Amino acid sequence: MNRVCATFRLPDGTCRSLGAGDLMGRLWSASLQIDDPRVSEGHAMLSLRGGDLWLLALRRRLAVEGRSVAEVRLMAGQRIALAQGLELVVVSVELPAEALAIEAPGLPPTMLPGLCSLQVHPQIQLFARYEPAAACLLWDTCDGWRRAQGGVTTPLAVGDRWVVEGLALRAVAMPVGAGLSPTRVTGGIDPPLHIITAYATAQIQIGDAPPVSFSGVHARILSELAALGGPAGWEVVAREVWPDEQDAWVLRKRWDVNLGRLRARLRDGGIRTDLVRAAGTGQVELVLRHNDVLEDRG
Repeated sequence: MNRVCATFRLPDGTCRSLGAGDLMGRLWSASLQIDDPRVSEGHAMLSLRGGDLWLLALRRRLAVEGRSVAEVRLMAGQRIALAQGLELVVVSVELPAEALAIEAPGLPPTMLPGLCSLQVHPQIQLFARYEPAAACLLWDTCDGWRRAQGGVTTPLAVGDRWVVEGLALRAVAMPVGAGLSPTRVTGGIDPPLHIITAYATAQIQIGDAPPVSFSGVHARILSELAALGGPAGWEVVAREVWPDEQDAWVLRKRWDVNLGRLRARLRDGGIRTDLVRAAGTGQVELVLRHNDVLEDRG
């Protein structure tokens, strides 16, 4: 896979490029050493997840547009505060043309997150976290992939084939940014979502489970995001939901409160909360995985 990098403009006006796995902080060994008492020794790290480059806070949180965040997906033009009065600007982000994916009989190629735990029974699932009891673990060292199974760790590369509890798998290269819309990622092989939006109502079904129904403002937010078909500024979406609200402060308050409630409702219904993702640039998007189905009937 191609190496990825992000270029940051520092407060002194100089620019530095960092790749996936690189550390920024006060440590002399950090890829970007920042000699400032407001910065932790190991303050933040770049991580490649499913074709996107993220900056992850390690000791202290980051701030984007005045909001405290634990991680941010990097995009050109962002201003990220490591501490009060200490801000970096993202000049550019270079992503790979391809990322590692796996496929199996009946399973389309599915891009891997940086760390994943594979479970085969009772159904195949790939969790974007460490599960000690998983049948197989896969992770990216930023210098190559590794596979651990049955107490044995081996390198993992495109073209490799292996069997996990009777299931034959293969590692393949998958193009990043295949033009799918709304935004599609592959954080894991979970039961697919079937999403139906119809302006004032919406339903989300996980696999064969009963659908979870939404109405009112929450359904409107889901419907507007489905209709937009990609990332959009929060205010664009909010003004479609509350077209008569003229006060920008009140509009933002309504948006923040209802977005939080919507994500809580998703969580309570057993639906992954990153279905509705707010990026650090003020954009919001409906994030589908490759097996999800969206029907916009609005």
